[in-house]
Amino acid sequence: MMDFLTAHWNHLLLANFCVDRNLLVDLLPDKTSIDEFEGHVFVSLVAFLFDKTRVLGIPIPFHRRFEEVNLRFYVTPDRDPSIRAVSFIKEIVPKRAITWIANTLFSENYEAQPMGNGRNGLEYWYSWGAGGRNRFSAKLRSELEIPAPGSIAEFITEHYWGYARGRKHTLEYRVKHPQWRCSNVDDFDINVDFGQTYGERFACLNGMQPHSVQYAEGSPVSVSFPRRLKST
Repeated sequence: MMDFLTAHWNHLLLANFCVDRNLLVDLLPDKTSIDEFEGHVFVSLVAFLFDKTRVLGIPIPFHRRFEEVNLRFYVTPDRDPSIRAVSFIKEIVPKRAITWIANTLFSENYEAQPMGNGRNGLEYWYSWGAGGRNRFSAKLRSELEIPAPGSIAEFITEHYWGYARGRKHTLEYRVKHPQWRCSNVDDFDINVDFGQTYGERFACLNGMQPHSVQYAEGSPVSVSFPRRLKST
């Protein structure tokens, strides 16, 4: 079966925050549970660059290369708790057509805003919002490598399923990509109004020191068509 979308996801910045699980319980898609790492519940701010994007194998003019920034948390489907998955709080892109497709077919919460990105040597940055008022930058200081088994970097980056709250059913889709080489980052700057961007409940992240920050080089990816999650 043909994938819905193929692309390259490049130069990912991932900032991971420990939060109280009660912050997320009412956002859970049906038939999923919150996933934890070493007893901690995480939300991650993830910024990256889409490139070489195709929908149903077709390159869409002016929609092949663009930024995305999302806030996500980690879940497992109740039918198989061994599956690592993510659920998105909000995804921001600069293209309105993308928001319509994702929100209509995947029941996601995409929003279009002005965005930018750049690179200066080993420093990468992403901005979004009017005047680039939100910004996430990171500077690499170590070599890239496959995350160690059982590490926080492996937990954060090795997720191959997504779950979304549909109008009547939970939607499930698969994301395929090879394991990413990563680097832990200790030189970063996060200037984001989380409450304004993601809702007042997430204002608690304003000024919070992340548990960890990673850079991942990315790879080609494919995303399946969504399907309704079957009842057990």
